Amino acid sequence: MSASQMPRDYYEVLGVSRDASEADIKKAFRRLARELHPDVNSEPDAEPRFKEAAEAYEVLSDAERRATYDRYGHEGLRSRGYASNVDGFGSVADIFEAFFGGQGGFGSIFGGGMGGPGGPAQGGDVGAAVEITLAQAARGEEATVEYDAVVLCEHCRGNGAEPGTPIETCPTCRGAGQLRSVVRTPFGQVVRAVACDRCGGEGKVARNPCRVCSGRGRRAERISVTVQIPAGIEDGQRIRVAGRGHAGERGGPAGDLYVQVRVREDARFMRDQNDLITVVDVAAPLAALGTTVTVPTLEGETEVEVPAGTQPGETLRLRRQGMPSVRGGRRGDLRVVVNVVVPRHLHREQRELLEQLSESLTPRNLDTGESMLSKLRRAFGA
Repeated sequence: MSASQMPRDYYEVLGVSRDASEADIKKAFRRLARELHPDVNSEPDAEPRFKEAAEAYEVLSDAERRATYDRYGHEGLRSRGYASNVDGFGSVADIFEAFFGGQGGFGSIFGGGMGGPGGPAQGGDVGAAVEITLAQAARGEEATVEYDAVVLCEHCRGNGAEPGTPIETCPTCRGAGQLRSVVRTPFGQVVRAVACDRCGGEGKVARNPCRVCSGRGRRAERISVTVQIPAGIEDGQRIRVAGRGHAGERGGPAGDLYVQVRVREDARFMRDQNDLITVVDVAAPLAALGTTVTVPTLEGETEVEVPAGTQPGETLRLRRQGMPSVRGGRRGDLRVVVNVVVPRHLHREQRELLEQLSESLTPRNLDTGESMLSKLRRAFGA
């Protein structure tokens, strides 16, 4: 944070009251650490927000610094020579390591759990896409999705060894699955634990690696999955298929598959939530007299009555002819916008007929019953 930028109140940053206990402050900081960890939060402001929270915790967790801050604020800390150690770290991972130990991962923040060195690790998620038509989106149907994913090797059943050959204790980490070293940080000495690069954190290695997967226990494969697309789905929405992502490690569960649905544009319709909108051209004389026109629907064409005197831009509504609700609610409508077309390229007889009509018109024929403001709003689509 630059000197010209006034830092926020530390209590506000952590979301605690000024009389919060040491335990409350620690709990609040851990909550923020989980929320802002780079493994789960890719927002561009996550890193500066975490550094801000780390600086606040650095002050409020120290009784002497907190007392100075409570009495004199940020200026009081600066006048006593305090400078945050947070900006001295190379990365957010280094800050996590200084506060929580390990490699800045979730294990130390949550107090252990899946994903630590040697423990089961969940497989990563996979993204795929499928393209469908508007009609398919309306009725809902199955779609086949193909994608590349990491799967367990069937030859060695995921243990990385040739069938019938032994798996031995890793000689590098002696079965621990991790290597430890002591590093110095501004917060004191920290024990850094990293996964063993020889056994990958499992603590065991195959004497004879699997010839199919080269001892990795997993391999890449092209997968085909049938996905049920719900009726009414919108363009850009995603479908989650649990357990169809990358295979987990060391007995961990597989990740998930997220299928993004792309709905192709339909030249006949625009979509407004669950409503569909179409436009029909009607010649001005027919709009004045009233007529019947043919309009498209998702199920085929249908005839619609255009009342006599229909004005440009008026909308006719066909109930329940739009898109179904993906949540199972009421189906939308089909809105038919009437585009009144003034005829062009008239031959002599047509012109004579229109001249006779124009001579017979009175102000009563042209009275729409609208105010000037209403006419302007309609003209400009307001």
